[in-house]
Amino acid sequence: MVAIYFDSFGCFPERFAEGITMYCKINLQEYLVKTRCGMVSVALFGDQDKPALVTYPDLALNHISCFQGLFFSPEVNSFLLHNFCIYHISPPGHEVGAAPIGSDDLMPSVDDLADQVLEVLNFFGLGSVMCMGVAAGAYVLTLFAMKYRQRVLGLILVSPLCRAPSWTEWLVNKVMSNLLYFYGMCGVVKELLLKRYFSQEVRGSVEEPESDIVQACRRLLDERQSISVQQFLEAMNGRRDLSEGLRKLHCRSLIFVGENSPFHSEALHMTSKLDRRYSDLVEKPTGSGMWINSN
Repeated sequence: MVAIYFDSFGCFPERFAEGITMYCKINLQEYLVKTRCGMVSVALFGDQDKPALVTYPDLALNHISCFQGLFFSPEVNSFLLHNFCIYHISPPGHEVGAAPIGSDDLMPSVDDLADQVLEVLNFFGLGSVMCMGVAAGAYVLTLFAMKYRQRVLGLILVSPLCRAPSWTEWLVNKVMSNLLYFYGMCGVVKELLLKRYFSQEVRGSVEEPESDIVQACRRLLDERQSISVQQFLEAMNGRRDLSEGLRKLHCRSLIFVGENSPFHSEALHMTSKLDRRYSDLVEKPTGSGMWINSN
């Protein structure tokens, strides 16, 4: 059994910078897919004759910053590439080198984001696929699975969201949204995102300096287009509760979460609403990072 534990970025903290360098050397094919709500970046990795695995990252992340840890492990890398062709979908404007969103571009809703996944599948001529999402990305792929059940074979969800935002989350998101709109990716927004991604231990304290992975994260967040992040955040802040429809999902669903994760209660709630014949929950006993465990 191979286990990879990661704090949202999907990698070992002490080797994060090395992992980014190695991952960027992987032979990825980049596509820009035109959808009803604008262009979507898709990074394709692997043999297109193999079954498809579609990924979707968390807020302000893309496939490099969110999923590179999976490919940093030779065992997992070999397992995934042996069995799947991987289609990394980035939220609009989150890809590396993304152009600023135009004033005429529509602000997508979560339904628009789920529909974009369908348009990506149709663009590549894909039928039913496996899906892997992290936090906000897990919500988008869950919504996609509920709307287009025949297109999803299974869900792998890391620290997923399925309910509408609480008043506390809604207020924090509104503050972040306004800061992003008026000031860009400022220090306050970065700190709020870091709290979302990492445990206090990894973030550091007065006595302990923050880890290399947090410093690398700060630099990567500087590369994000703030309006793109703000639009994704607004879409997630307007999300609806999916709880009542979860039991109708008959695709296999596997949920991963750390016991100290800010999304722990959400993951437990989602597990309780899914049909237990088709779903399972895997908890990491300690830590708050997101993690993946694969055979």
